Amino acid sequence: MTHTMTDHAQELKNKIQSKTAIVGIVGLGYVGLPLADALHIGGLEVLGFDVDPSKIEHLAKGENYLKHLGAEMTGRLSKSDRFEATTDFDRLDEPDVILVCVPTPVGTHLEPDLSYVIQTAQAIGAKLRPGQLVVLESTTYPGTTTGDFVPAMLKAASEHNRGSFTVGEDVFVAFSPEREDPGRKSHTTTTIPKLVGGVDPVSTELACAAYAHGVTEVVPVSSAEVAEAAKIVENVFRAVNIALVNELKTVFDAMDIDVWEVIQAASTKPFGFMPFYPGPGLGGHCIPIDPFYLTWKAREHGCVTRFIELAGEINRGMPEYVIEKTAEALNDDCKSVKGSKVLVVGLAYKPNIDDTRETPAAEIIELLAHRGAVVSYHDPHVDKFPNMRNYSFDMHSVELDPKTLQAADCVMIVTDHQVIDWHMIGQHAKLIIDTRNAMNGITPVKARIVKA
Repeated sequence: MTHTMTDHAQELKNKIQSKTAIVGIVGLGYVGLPLADALHIGGLEVLGFDVDPSKIEHLAKGENYLKHLGAEMTGRLSKSDRFEATTDFDRLDEPDVILVCVPTPVGTHLEPDLSYVIQTAQAIGAKLRPGQLVVLESTTYPGTTTGDFVPAMLKAASEHNRGSFTVGEDVFVAFSPEREDPGRKSHTTTTIPKLVGGVDPVSTELACAAYAHGVTEVVPVSSAEVAEAAKIVENVFRAVNIALVNELKTVFDAMDIDVWEVIQAASTKPFGFMPFYPGPGLGGHCIPIDPFYLTWKAREHGCVTRFIELAGEINRGMPEYVIEKTAEALNDDCKSVKGSKVLVVGLAYKPNIDDTRETPAAEIIELLAHRGAVVSYHDPHVDKFPNMRNYSFDMHSVELDPKTLQAADCVMIVTDHQVIDWHMIGQHAKLIIDTRNAMNGITPVKARIVKA
């Protein structure tokens, strides 16, 4: 549907349709970088912004600091005269369309931390000009775009004497949730449908037109709040179902029943069932964090999200459960956790990538160290333990070979990367704590395997 447009809106629409609009992307991480590539392939000029100068240096050389995305992407961007990356946020007046892809973590007490979102809104406001479209992609609670982002942006514009702006007439604002799943091969930024909800109908129309250059299917919704809520629902759905199978894991374990076999059996039903799998805890940005944005916001409206909070409690308890299973298994070998050599296999939060955001491996390593274990880790994708918000260890990935495996009292599988030699682990480890069912079907195996 076409809506009545001001001159600023019509001019921007013309630029987008003719592919002469410049797109600025704030945050060149797991969301922003593939989005920049998709829109660039779609024919738009892209100006990337990031506070990390090392990312800009890597991009200039055609090197990809996100290994799972491959060097072909960054090589393509570095050679193009339609792509540039910078740390200079004073250039935010150059793009016609600005897409915001910055982190939205939680604080110590699981409260939303919108500091990156607000700081970005203020930086945009300081350089805001008529005819710009700004789209927030960072996952957050419903109401953030209109209630937090826009006011911060317009206040900064006023403070920096950029003028007085009316959203929907002079400048345009929308929310479009990111749906990236690092490492997934079946879908890409281009093929994943893009939800778009504007603060007003004109903003929705303009944002849809911009994304259409890089995304196959763009799905408009009635408001920014609907788009924000949809993203939260997607992640709550996964968090709750994972919590369910994590709880079932503990129940079936007490009954000496293999939960993995149970899920496989249940999956033979062709309707009314969708398999989810247990694990050592949740990782990544979305599932461990986003549900708490909703629970926090719900309290503001006098609602209590008991179901979601219970799911969070169960999932957050999984690392401790794994440690208890490890302690029991070592005890059966007449050993205590204290002084035992534990080799953690896998530091990334999911297989085949180098993404360690909110990885349960970090808490597991800390819990083991707290109990006095001598901990090392192996991850072919993560050479050095990264600086994290809540964890800091001076550790490097060790070689995975028979000598290392034989020296360990316990090998704990946290992430089941495909490139890991599971047969070697099965042959040379003494005790394996398998949190991912990675050893299923591996034969012959000399090690004792305990599923956790």
